[in-house]
Amino acid sequence: MSQPTETEDALEHPSSARTGARARLLDAAVESFAAKGFHGTTTRDIAAAAGMSPAALYVHHKSKEDLLYLISREGHERTLRTVRQGVATSDEPVAQLLAVVRAFTEHHARGHTGARIVNYELAALSPEHLAEIAAIRRAIEAEVRDVVNAGVASGVFHTGNPRMTALALLSLGIDVARWYRDEGDWSPADIAEHYCELALRIVGCPG
Repeated sequence: MSQPTETEDALEHPSSARTGARARLLDAAVESFAAKGFHGTTTRDIAAAAGMSPAALYVHHKSKEDLLYLISREGHERTLRTVRQGVATSDEPVAQLLAVVRAFTEHHARGHTGARIVNYELAALSPEHLAEIAAIRRAIEAEVRDVVNAGVASGVFHTGNPRMTALALLSLGIDVARWYRDEGDWSPADIAEHYCELALRIVGCPG
């Protein structure tokens, strides 16, 4: 398994200590976007959070939107790898589904700060950047849909609309980032385990 990149680690641990101006600005952007939203955040906010002058941001990044794009691209690429790794754990649809749902849910819980930005600030991306991110999202959906289709074909899943079912499974995990908080009663593993039970019901599998 490849080691996480600096940007990926920032998405999972946005407040961790970091070296390098670009990475510090990325950390600051994750925190600022999460706290105020993309449109409510100024470049001055990001620079101040990074301990830099406003002009420094433009030395390392083209714009505020470019920072959002980098956060979104790395987050979506990491999610796609997470899903593919889950699929690769088995040839059996039930085992694949459980591995994907467990990893996908924990991924969105542990990295909830970055995941909120990645999934809920898409409209702020430029058309070119949005098209690139949309392609990655379609690849994620296709991986999950293929698992559902395989389960239906083998008779272990029972759903009349595999595509909608795949979208429902993804939506369930993504929404964890919206409400999950580190100080809550449930750990990421607790939520993932329960979501695996829900996933089996969604695909019509008795478990």
